[in-house]
Amino acid sequence: MKVLNYRVKGLKRVGVYVDGKVYDITSALTKYGSDIKSVEDILALGYADELDDAVNESSEVYELKDLKLDPTVRNPQKIFLAAVNYYSHSKEGNLAKPLQPYLFTKFTNALKGAYDDVRKPKSSNKMDYEGELAVIMGKKCKYVSAHEAKSCIAGYTVADDISFRDWQFPPGGPNVQTTYGYNWVMGKMLDDALPLGPWLVTSDEINDPYSLNIKTKVNGELRQNGSTSDMIFKIEELISYLSQGITLYPGDVISTGTPEGVAAFTGERYLKPGDVVTVEIGGIGIISNKIIQE
Repeated sequence: MKVLNYRVKGLKRVGVYVDGKVYDITSALTKYGSDIKSVEDILALGYADELDDAVNESSEVYELKDLKLDPTVRNPQKIFLAAVNYYSHSKEGNLAKPLQPYLFTKFTNALKGAYDDVRKPKSSNKMDYEGELAVIMGKKCKYVSAHEAKSCIAGYTVADDISFRDWQFPPGGPNVQTTYGYNWVMGKMLDDALPLGPWLVTSDEINDPYSLNIKTKVNGELRQNGSTSDMIFKIEELISYLSQGITLYPGDVISTGTPEGVAAFTGERYLKPGDVVTVEIGGIGIISNKIIQE
């Protein structure tokens, strides 16, 4: 099932995408006595099993093109992203494979919808793209094993981990580092740096999350073409690792890394205003964001 956050007439709503139509389920879920207006509300309150009934009871049906899509989750408590988690990306950057998962974070200021414009900041001239598969947590968990972690996944979505290489890497980088390493905050966490969408595809619809094709295009030109089979640390390993001391909650986001083909390591042109970045993951969906000047 594909569950999405969107707005109609300025109002925040939640719906299910079926056969080209969006079925609003916001009103149908009010019978449970809660104000449910988002994907994360559904996950936090444990109503994922009620979605089929809610679709059948929906009296509002929309065309996708008529809606403004919000990020897959509007206000996650935590957003984690895995650095250098694809063998091909490690190789293209001449970066050593991590001995354990290496993660950084972004905040809600970075979130954008699947088709939103994304601002190029005044402070960066090396704005890069990284198409990624992101996982949305469905259960509260802590100290779980990799085997247990699988049952904690609500589903999957498409992400673009937009990066700002002139902030991230010191002069001479990425193979030159300062005493304190890379600048992860300014290099990754500027406004609009994480388009996320178009929806949550529930885990029961993805038989094998390690056989999905990831393609990133800039103005229709293919820049990345990889497979989730190339992950160094599998999704369950990332969840288990994070849970060793961090409580994960429904709606938390874990983006799982990018394959080869980013501008920083290929010599491709960095993003500029007017560019359109499209990330497509087979079985999940497509996001497409136009870059505009801040």
